[in-house]
Amino acid sequence: MTIAWNQFTPWSALFGGLMIGLASALYVLGLGRIAGIAGIIASPLRAIFSGASLLPERTRFLFLAGLLAAPWVWRLFAPIPVAHVDVGPLGMVAAGLLVGVGVRMGNGCTSGHGVCGLSRFSLRSLVNVLAFMGAGFATVFVLRHAI
Repeated sequence: MTIAWNQFTPWSALFGGLMIGLASALYVLGLGRIAGIAGIIASPLRAIFSGASLLPERTRFLFLAGLLAAPWVWRLFAPIPVAHVDVGPLGMVAAGLLVGVGVRMGNGCTSGHGVCGLSRFSLRSLVNVLAFMGAGFATVFVLRHAI
C-alpha cells in the first residue's frame, strides 16, 4: 500500500473537523440535544409515520437540510470529489443494512458516539467507537488481504 501524498489535504480536513465540532457544540449548547444523525433522522420519521405534529421537529429538519445543502455549497468553492466504489448495488444495500443494524445495536451512530459522545467523555460511546472502528479495521483486512 502506498500513500498518495499529493492527495493529502490537512487544511481542508482540519477546517471540516472544526466545522463539525462547532456545529455539534452549538447544537448541544443551544438545544441540549446530541447531534447524532441516526436520532436526528429517526425522530421526524417517527412523527411522520405516527401522524404527530412536525412542528417540534423543525430544528431537526433544518439540520438535515443543512446536511443536504452542504455539497451544493461546497461546489461554489471546489469540485466535488469523485467517489469510487468497488462493490455493486447488492453489496451497497447489504452494507447499508448492516450499518442500520449496528446503529440500533449500539444505540446510536458514528456521529453521535464518535463526535458527541467522546467529547462528553461517555464510556458507552468509547466502547461503541472502539467496537465499530475495530469491526471496520477487521472488515478491511479480511476483504483486502485475507480474501
